Order: sequence, then structure tokens, then C-alpha cells
Amino acid sequence: MSTRISSEDAPRLGDGQLVDDETPDTVGAFPRLTDAQVATLETGGTRRSVHAGEVLIRAGTRSSDFFVVLSGKVAIIDEGAEDGERRILRLHGPGRFLGELGLLDGQVAFFTAEAIEDGEVLVVPAERVRELVAHDLVLSDLILRAYLVRRHLLIGLGSGFRIIGSCYSPDTLRLREFAMRNRLPHKWIDLEQDERAEQLLQSLGVAPEDTPVVIWHGEKVLRNPTNAELARIVGLPVPDAAHDVCDLVVVGAGPAGLAASVYGSSDGLNTVTLESIAAGGQASTSSRIENYLGFPAGISGAELAERAVIQAGKFGTRLLVSAEVTGLGSEGGHHVLQLADGGEIRARAVVLATGARYRKLEVPGIEALEGRSVYYAATNQEARLCGTDPVAIVGGGNSAGQATVFLADQVSHVHLLIRGHDLGKSMSRYLVDQIERHPRVTVHRNAEIREVHGDKHLEEIAIEDNRTGDKARIRVHALFVFIGAMPHTGWLTDAIALDDHGFVLTGVDAVPAREDGNQRIDAPPSRTLETSRAGLFAAGDVRSGSVKRVASAVGEGAMAVRQIHEYFERS
Repeated sequence: MSTRISSEDAPRLGDGQLVDDETPDTVGAFPRLTDAQVATLETGGTRRSVHAGEVLIRAGTRSSDFFVVLSGKVAIIDEGAEDGERRILRLHGPGRFLGELGLLDGQVAFFTAEAIEDGEVLVVPAERVRELVAHDLVLSDLILRAYLVRRHLLIGLGSGFRIIGSCYSPDTLRLREFAMRNRLPHKWIDLEQDERAEQLLQSLGVAPEDTPVVIWHGEKVLRNPTNAELARIVGLPVPDAAHDVCDLVVVGAGPAGLAASVYGSSDGLNTVTLESIAAGGQASTSSRIENYLGFPAGISGAELAERAVIQAGKFGTRLLVSAEVTGLGSEGGHHVLQLADGGEIRARAVVLATGARYRKLEVPGIEALEGRSVYYAATNQEARLCGTDPVAIVGGGNSAGQATVFLADQVSHVHLLIRGHDLGKSMSRYLVDQIERHPRVTVHRNAEIREVHGDKHLEEIAIEDNRTGDKARIRVHALFVFIGAMPHTGWLTDAIALDDHGFVLTGVDAVPAREDGNQRIDAPPSRTLETSRAGLFAAGDVRSGSVKRVASAVGEGAMAVRQIHEYFERS
């Protein structure tokens, strides 16, 4: 349904908050540019007139231009409402600029920008803006900060595409995870809970058994799409059929992989990064990392990942998502990576940065609650699903601590369960201090979950003291699990040397099994991150003996590139 928007319309969000051009910007999402900043952008840009009703950015298409409003007003409109109406999200007046994170990432727009008054805009090619973001510190921080927050706001408003499916469907869970991990604006409509779901499906000619479906712009229906199909629709790059040999392939886009990507491409290496789900890795599940160097106020794992992705792209890295690696071979002196879709990528050198994933609790019935009230990440997405209900967190590491501090400010109470007695054994002191003095946190020491209770959602957990055997029940409506780590190395079992837990052996630890072609290497490798296979390096959590910290993963990613240069020189 298309409706002409006028300046007399009073745009409001779902909570009734007026969002016109004079609404105060308290989070940095809608800054007003100074005359000097507009003049900087005007170098390489063009002024042009616009008329009421003219569409500057259309939802579902890529925008190659950055717009600054010089006069008049522009409305930001959500086209995906279930009732077919166009929902106004924001009005922009003189001095404000349009767009959000997708402009820098090359994604399609998740909103429509339409002029509601005659006026004038400054049009700057997106490539020019990317250059400014890379070199102008003040303008870079202003634009990047605004775009990051705008993406967060779009997600919170439920803008973008719709996922309709049952909370019991594994494919629904898969699509929701892909959308959430890639920070894509969307809204999930639960076929089991939302009364509008069946009516909406009927209007689209979709039977309930054909779900899950993705609704794009209220019209286009994707029936149970693969992650790659959804990625293509929104503009995320996916593997193609190219057979060129890359200098460097990085497998995994967590902190270690992104660091290797940045340093590899900035050093002039033709770099491709393969990520099976979404950039950020395990770090992106952290709501706030407070001990990472250079961010005294802390930074969320998702924002850190977004900044790193933009940085890697600036230097020329090609980051492909939905690119699951299933095998490793060799041909003509090059490493050959086999992909799940049947494709292959060849490289002179490879950095394994596949990281690790949290182990699942061995508790009967817990699988049925995963994705509905049992989670393995604690971001704003999961926090919104919890509302204010009490939650439980299992784990004694930094990830569990960060989740506890974050959720304690969102919900009525947090129960933190650790298997041992000392909270500070594997958790940073700053987190321990915050947890121990927070009035809405209870720490249960020597506690293990024995049972979970609940039909469609978690209602209660049964815990046991592993020293005394005492049992107790705690009413909680969500459970967050951060216990141990399992490496993503199943596809490497027969290819390189792994330790007893499946982590990749490197340096002197890899010497006994190290081979170069068919020749045994007797001397220890000088490169500490090289695996038992020459030219194959490991960095971050996947590496045996690594320090499970973001800073060390980033450092290893950078070190790997330096050692790859040494490998090339020797080869």
C-alpha cells in the first residue's frame, strides 16, 4: 500500500514517541552536520533539488549515494508492516544525513527515504563516504556511530523483513539465528503464539506447513530459504564459482579472523574471509567488553565486529558469509578449501580462525527449549525476549560474567550458577566486583542444573549442590549457557594435528606430525602459529593453548600474517 506522506503527518513510533526532526538526539543516531562538515562532503558531491514524493532510497535496493538534507524534509519509512501500512520512523531536516550501516556494508536498504517537502540535498557517492570514514577521524566517528546506532534502532523497532514460523521448527530457529547474528533488521512472527500469523499467511497464499517463510517488503515470499538465499536477498556477499588462487584465505570471522583479514589485506595480500554464519564469532555474543584496550567505556562485541568488518573491507578483504568449509585438500602446491555448497577456494596460505562454541548442557529436555528460552548468547535481541522475567546463567568465565552484568540491568533478577566455589577463578576481577555488589544478582556456588521444567517456555530449573547434594528449585523464564568450549575442527580431523580435545596444534607442539608435501620436516618450525601442515596457520580460540581473550585473539591474527610473509619468503 503506497501512501503519500506530508509534513503535516505526525510520525510516531510504537510507543507514541514523536520522531520529527526536532526530537532530541540522545544516542548519537541523528547528528546534525556543521557547515564545515557539509563543505568537506561537498568535495566530490553534487547539490540537487528534490520534490515532495520523490524517493531517494528505496527499501530492498542498494543505495550507491549518501544524502545530506540541505533544505526541506525527508521521511524514513518502514514498508514492511503486517497491515500493509507505511510506518514513519523518523523525519530528517536540514543538516541531517540519510542511511544506516548497510550503506557501508554494501547491503540493501531496510527502509525507504522519501522527500515530504520540496528542498535540496547533497548527493555524495558512497565510495567517497567510505574514503572519508577511513581518513577523516571526526567525520568518521560521527557517521559510523550514527549508522551503528541506527541499525540497532531498526532492529529494536522490528523493521525490515518478516520471519513467520513455529518456535518448534529447527528451520525457524536457523533463520532467526542467522538474522540475529548478522544483525539484520527483521521481526519474527511466531506461528504458535501470534494470532496474526495465520491470517497473514492466508493473505499471502501460504499454508502453515510451508513455514518458515521470509516475507520481503510485505509481498515477496521465500519459503524456507537457505541462509545463503537470505544472504543474497539482503546483499550479504556469499561464495561464488570463482577459481582464482588467493594469497590468503581466512576461515572464520571472529576477532582473530578479522584481525588477520585487516592485516593481510592492508599488507597487499589478496584476502578472502569465509564465515559460516556471521562475523564477530563468540565475541559478538557479549553485550559489553570492558577490558579491551582502547575502549575505557567498553564496547559491545557486535559493534567491535561491525567496525572490524568495515575496516577489513576498506583494505580490500572479501568477506563471504554462509560459507561453511567442509574439507581441506591440496593441488598444485596450493591449499584447496571445499565448501558445503560444493564450491572450492584455493589459497597460497590459510589462517584457521574458526574459534570455539559453547558446550550444551546435558540436561534432559533442554533441546526443546533452545531458541525459545534457552540461549547461548546474551545480546539485546535475547534481552528483549526475556522482558523483565528472572533468568539463570550457567558458567564461570568472562562471557558468563558479562552476560550477568548486562542482564541484571534488564530483568528482575539474575541467578548465576557456577560449578566451583571461587567466582574469581576464571573471571576477571572487574566483573566479579560488579556481580558481587549488584542487588539483583544471586550467585549459586557449587551448583549444577539437573532438570528443566516448562512446556513451551522455561518455567523452572532444578539445581543440586555438587558438594552436599542439597537440591533446590528456582523459578526462571530463561536460561543462558556459557560453559566450556568446543573447537570448530571436525572437518580437520584427518588433515592436520589436533590435541586430545580437538584444538589445533601449532609451533613446536605440531612438530611430530608436521609434513611438507611428502617430506617429513625434522627441524621445528620457527613460526609459532604454523600447524603441522606448511602454510596453514591457526589463531585465536581454535588454537591449542590459546588465551581465551579478545585481545589475544586479535594479536594472534596479526602475528599470523607476519608469519605468512616469512613463509612466502622461504617458499
